[in-house]
Amino acid sequence: MTSTSSQYRIIAVCTGNICRSPMAELMLAEAIAADGLTGAVVDSAGTTAYEVGRPIDPRAARKLTAHSITSERHVAREWRAQWFATRDLILALDVDHFGWLQQAAPDRESLSKIRMLRSFDPAVAGRDPLDQGIEDPWYGGHADFDLTWNLINAALPGIVAHIRAELARRQGPGGQQPGSDQPNAQQRVRSIS
Repeated sequence: MTSTSSQYRIIAVCTGNICRSPMAELMLAEAIAADGLTGAVVDSAGTTAYEVGRPIDPRAARKLTAHSITSERHVAREWRAQWFATRDLILALDVDHFGWLQQAAPDRESLSKIRMLRSFDPAVAGRDPLDQGIEDPWYGGHADFDLTWNLINAALPGIVAHIRAELARRQGPGGQQPGSDQPNAQQRVRSIS
């Protein structure tokens, strides 16, 4: 079992932590597990306290459930400054979250961890962060949650590849690389929700 200190920790960040970021968290945890990676932990938070303590939006839960991803354990929470030090990859869901995180980052190392989630989507990779955002589906209907799902989903292979490379880098030359060669490994990937 991988120790907490050696785990690669990813956090998805949106506004209230009830729609986009928990969808990203749970979808990414599922993708990492399906890829057979070990040693990664995924969680999520909001930049505000608006929704703290509330469950995931029912429309987001419905979309996840349609893809056999459970979300009933999710409880919204607000970003904490100490997570800059304890997370390895900070995924902003929209440009306002990206800017907020950049302004709040205490140092260059923290800044280097912040990425737009869709910067991992080949269709928009390399574009300005303004072109990589996922609008808040909370104001819309089921079609908006479908779009959110699709946009997150398009970035997942790139994020998983990034995590795989980071885990392999941590193993160093000659080290055993994490992956599907460890089918019985405990705690493959974990979502905090």
